[in-house]
Amino acid sequence: MFDAAIDAAQPAHCLPAHLPPVPKGRTIVVGAGKASAAMAKVFDDAWTHPVTGLVVTRYGYGARCRRIEIVEAAHPVPDPAGVAAATRIRELVRGLSADDLVVCLISGGGSSLLALPAEGVTLADKQAVNRALLKSGATISEMNCVRRHLSAIKGGRLAAACHPAKVVTLLISDVPGDNPMDIASGPTVADTTTCADALDIIRRYAIDAPAAAMRVLESGAGETVKPGDPRLSRAEFSIIATPQMALEAAAAIARAASIAPLILCDCIEGEARDVGKVMAGIAQYVVAHGQPIAPPCVLLSGGETTVTVRGNGRGGRNVEFLLSLAIALEGSERVYAIAGDTDGVDGQEEIAGAIVTPDTLERAGAKNIRPRESLANNDGHGFFEALGDSVVTGPTLTNVNDFRAILVMSAADSR
Repeated sequence: MFDAAIDAAQPAHCLPAHLPPVPKGRTIVVGAGKASAAMAKVFDDAWTHPVTGLVVTRYGYGARCRRIEIVEAAHPVPDPAGVAAATRIRELVRGLSADDLVVCLISGGGSSLLALPAEGVTLADKQAVNRALLKSGATISEMNCVRRHLSAIKGGRLAAACHPAKVVTLLISDVPGDNPMDIASGPTVADTTTCADALDIIRRYAIDAPAAAMRVLESGAGETVKPGDPRLSRAEFSIIATPQMALEAAAAIARAASIAPLILCDCIEGEARDVGKVMAGIAQYVVAHGQPIAPPCVLLSGGETTVTVRGNGRGGRNVEFLLSLAIALEGSERVYAIAGDTDGVDGQEEIAGAIVTPDTLERAGAKNIRPRESLANNDGHGFFEALGDSVVTGPTLTNVNDFRAILVMSAADSR
């Protein structure tokens, strides 16, 4: 099911149907995100007319293109390579005419990869804010609101720089609700949030932001491009892959195996450990009462949980969810689970996620590993790696957020 979810979001499957009409003038491809190189390759192979361009992706997520340059940079904390790529991309789209076409290929991860600090803000300032946000427990929407208002290229600014050329943005969504302004912080779409909203988020989560960043927000100098701006009059977008598509692909695999799927939601947010407890409660209710669906069944969900970092372990929201789930299940003999990030990276580890089995806690005890201590230390990766239960995919070249499947077997099957 996890493989099917990832496969459903591959650019080779979802991008060709969204090729725009050929323009009278030039075609320039730009983009950013963990799937952007794979998207660029598909576009390059399918586009039979002249094209040039540049996209930036995560280190290790590159692809070979004939005409579109691929560069790599750091994620989730931006680095100088990301700044250099963003600078070059902005220059590529300057001075275009109304006959030209800019195709923007955007996927999750673009917020860090397309890094061009606002005037007066340094890369070090942005790195400090990013690190603090990642540890704070803020939602992806809240993090991207702050990022947009400290950027010189996101929040509609890239599309504004393309004017008067036509801009067609193809998006692979990794955010709950599929809001385009939150996918890579919306470089080509209008932004309805404000500097005041960004300040509120910083204060709510007690982010110790650098003075330069605070000046940009407090002065309003970081305001983004708003709906109705004439520079966006020829900008349009299509969301070509979503978390829901991935969940539906997984559900089809379950049905083929005579397992009834129940898609709970594709946009679950909240603390990963709290979501783990809730999901364990639903699974236990299925075991006890056959509701809301009778076993054998699988509970499918997506979205992006958060982790408030209090320990110094090797965290990751999917393994934090799974560790909390395993503790709450207390070794239920009929429940199995997998959770992983569809981009192959959970947190900052090159590990997608992990699995939970009925004997997870028993095997941990045999190794003198205390699950509650691991959870308190945000050490989900350390916990599951010690059990040999990590899920390692390598670069998947796509990203439709987190995937969770909880399999509940019938009493007969469990025997």
